[in-house]
Amino acid sequence: MKDPCAHCEEMMQPYLDHVLTDEEMAEAEAHLADCELCRRRYRFEQSLRVYVRKAASEEQMTVELRQKLSALRIPLE
Repeated sequence: MKDPCAHCEEMMQPYLDHVLTDEEMAEAEAHLADCELCRRRYRFEQSLRVYVRKAASEEQMTVELRQKLSALRIPLE
């Protein structure tokens, strides 16, 4: 069986993007409710997104930087 924390990590970005199915959302939320480590990771990722959005709205991002940031995203298989 797959490690539930590894699975949660795989689902973290789609969860934050609200692109999971209702069943997957419920699965992620159940794990986050029971796992302090993953909850802290979730709060970090959420805070990071807020920071990046704020920084991006205050300064104009170059096309090159936007492309580099986009390339860092790891697609789910």
